[in-house]
Formats: sequence, C-alpha cells, structure tokens
Amino acid sequence: MSSAIIEPAELESLGIRTVIVASPDLQGRLIGRRIPVEGFDRVIEDGVDVCTCVWAWDLEQGLGLIDAGVFKLCSMHNGVPDATLRPDLGTLRRAAWLDNVAICLADPVDVKTGEPLSLSPRVMLKQELARYESLGISPKAGTELEFYLFENDQRTLRKNGFRNLEPTTIVPSDFMIHEANTYEPFFQKLRADLLASGIAVEAAQCEWGSGQWEMTFTYGEPLEMADRHALYKLAVRDSAVKAGMTATFMARPLNDQPGSSCHVHFSMTDAAGERLFWSDDDADHNMSGVMRSALAGVLEHAPDFMAWYAPTINSYRRNNSQDVAGAGRTWGFDNRTTSVRVVGHKPQHLRFEFRIPGADTNPYLTLTALLASARDGVEQGLTPPDPVLGNAYELPRDERMPTNLEAAGRAFASSPFVQSLFAEADVDHHRVLMQHEWDTFLAAVSDWDLHRYFDRI
Repeated sequence: MSSAIIEPAELESLGIRTVIVASPDLQGRLIGRRIPVEGFDRVIEDGVDVCTCVWAWDLEQGLGLIDAGVFKLCSMHNGVPDATLRPDLGTLRRAAWLDNVAICLADPVDVKTGEPLSLSPRVMLKQELARYESLGISPKAGTELEFYLFENDQRTLRKNGFRNLEPTTIVPSDFMIHEANTYEPFFQKLRADLLASGIAVEAAQCEWGSGQWEMTFTYGEPLEMADRHALYKLAVRDSAVKAGMTATFMARPLNDQPGSSCHVHFSMTDAAGERLFWSDDDADHNMSGVMRSALAGVLEHAPDFMAWYAPTINSYRRNNSQDVAGAGRTWGFDNRTTSVRVVGHKPQHLRFEFRIPGADTNPYLTLTALLASARDGVEQGLTPPDPVLGNAYELPRDERMPTNLEAAGRAFASSPFVQSLFAEADVDHHRVLMQHEWDTFLAAVSDWDLHRYFDRI
C-alpha cells in the first residue's frame, strides 16, 4: 500500500473539503461524484449511486444506443437504472494537484443485490487477479505513457476546431535535456503533486514528436498500477488546463508526428516472491519456460484483444504505421520493431515489454487482457515462435491482426477465449460500442474527404 494512502478520520485534519469517489468507465476515464468531506462517512457505509449510463454511452455521451434499447445493463426499457459505487478505502489519497481534495477509487455494484458490476473495467481486472491468486502467482506490471502537450488553451482549441496547435517542443527532442528544461517548472510541480498523491514517477523525458512527452511509473501490483495510470491521466489534464495548456492522449494526434504509446512491462513471481521468468540454466537470455509460455499466450491472444489495446478509430493510425507500435505476433530480445520486447539481464529485472497498446488504451482493460493471455499461455504450456532478429516490419503482414476498430470488434466478440472469460452480455456490450464508433466514423464527412475529393472528383 502506498504511504500516501490516508484514513477517513484524517481527512478534515488534513484540510480536505471534498472527496471525489470515482471509477473508470469503458474508455478508462474516471466518472463519479464529489462528496463534501463531512458526508464521506455516509458514503463509506452506503456507497453513492451513479447512473449506469456512464458505462453505456459513447465518448461524446450520446444517448442513441441507450434509446435504442440494445444494452441489457442500461436502456429506456429498464428505466436507465443506477449502480452503487462502493469506495475502496485502500485507494483513498490526496489529489494533490487540486486544492483541498482527496480521491477514492470505487467499484460499482448492483443497487439491489450488492453484486459487483461485471462490466466494470476495475471489477474485470480484480476478477483476473483472483485467478492468479488461485494459482499462487503474483503478476507485476508497469506502464510507460506518452502524451502530447500543447501551449494552446483547451477551451479555445475546441472552439477553433483544434486548429493552429502550438506544440511545447518544436524539433525532435527524444532524450534531449536542453529542450525539456523550459518546461521543468511545470513537470516538477506535476511530479511533486503525483508523489504526494501516491503516484511515484520513475523517470520522465522529452520524446521524439513535437510536443511529445513520456513518464514511467514505479513497477508494481497491476490493480494499483491501473489506478495510478488513471489518476495520472487526470492529473496531467488538470495540471495542463491550470497552466493554460492542453494535453492529449490520442494514439496519433498529428499526421506528420509519431504516435503515443502505452508500453506495458510484465513479469510474475510465486507466492514466496521467487521470480518465475528467470532461469539459472543455459536457457537463452535466462528465459524460463514460464516466461516463454506467458509470452506465447500474449501473442496468441493479441488479435482477440486488439479492441482493448487499440480502442479508437485513431488507434489504428498508430498501429498501422511503422512507428515501432508492434508488428503482428512477433517478439525479440531488446527489439523495438517487435510487439513483445524481452528486456533485463538480472533476475529482478527480466521482463517483457508489450508494445501494441497506445496512450488511448483503458489501463484496466489492457492489463486484464494481458494478464489473462499470459496466464492462459502458462496454463496451456504454449510455445512462442522464434524470436525476430532483424526488422519485424520486413516480415509479411500478420493477417490475424485487425487493422481497424470494426475488425477488432468482430475478433473480440467471436473469440472463444474472450467468451470464456466474460459474461455474454458484457462481450456483446463492448461489441455494440465498437460497432457504433465505427459506424459513426463512416457516416462523418472529414477534412480528409474534402481535401481529397472536393474539387478533384
């Protein structure tokens, strides 16, 4: 547990006036309610209700699907009911980037039965972690999250149709120190606020893209990692707005710039803390059989979970490029052109890095998918293909890997492995949302259409 976790009895003495009770929606955004500190004891006892529409509408909070009655969870046919958010007090912490505010993550339950809402991304991850616990295995994870930061004010940007973007760096500055120093005051305060909120940043840097930045988090337990990830995105957005700037976690916001990734580092230990990925024998790079099988499982099920690793239309602008965003079901040793990169030369460091997810991914769903795939690989004793020694992009395209959201949604919904993990209604819920996003995209006339065809066709 983080040292920044606080007890409810401490809130008022710490000057906290508001407690945000929040849970991730299907896009990974935090939804919830703001509770005056003097009323938080009641929420601990009874929870706080939110409308189930927060897991049913699309990114723009459109009500079309709810009106159409296509969801079992939430529709006009069942009255658009509530769910109750039950605070997880082990997550209660100061939201130090906001004044006098604390935040507590929560899990939704049925208002009548008290049963966990199985569609909740946080509940899904907890259920997968329970499967690991039954096997006596402890998974470890860490995320590296990139984003673009612009000098423009967010409200003005939206009013202007996101034109005339002013990136915070204007030349390629990957790992460069001088170019980043201008923004050290902003990032120094952000890191301090994150640390005071129990979110330890391991490292930060300028990235190659104009205005692109990256932060990595301290490696640890997957649920805590997903919570940190979601809170971090909120803190970055809030801090940028306060500074008169705008951050975006789109997978690829600019045509002429690289995409933003969410690389996920992963390993396993047993109940005694022994590292299961390391082998002391003559195995290649000291990879144990467990590590090879876990890696094989992640590759085997990657097509099934592309809808979660790459959950938006824009995701595939990144994944279909050669911007080292994964290349089919490939892996290699310290090879950034592959989808899985094996790194580390000591027992405590050996792990693999999964490179397919973008910055727009929902961390709870991505970690659920990655953990489930790795576990299945271990349980089935799967064997990975040979490692790629050169440029993975020179290999023939992997035909099983979806190249757009519509294909990803079909692969997800038809996967026997996915169907074995989640309730039929939950799988269909995700499928409907993905198809809706695809249909909405196809129906819209874009700037690309106009520039391509207006006076030429």
